[in-house]
Amino acid sequence: MRLTADGAVAASRLVLIDEFETDDGYAFVPTRPLFLAAGDRVELADPGPAVVRADGTRHPVDGGWETRCRWSVRRR
Repeated sequence: MRLTADGAVAASRLVLIDEFETDDGYAFVPTRPLFLAAGDRVELADPGPAVVRADGTRHPVDGGWETRCRWSVRRR
């Protein structure tokens, strides 16, 4: 399932997350998987990724950034 991590779009159902992948080839891997409840939002802004609960409380997520390489396919 793809989630929009802009801090405004809420999860529509319970979701287990083991990484946050960005469109520019990076991924944030939490130290342990986490659950998002329905109504929770994800922010990938400074000072780092955080889960924002439906009641507005912000919970920073521990982990680290990784670079992802995508295989490219050459056509002849």
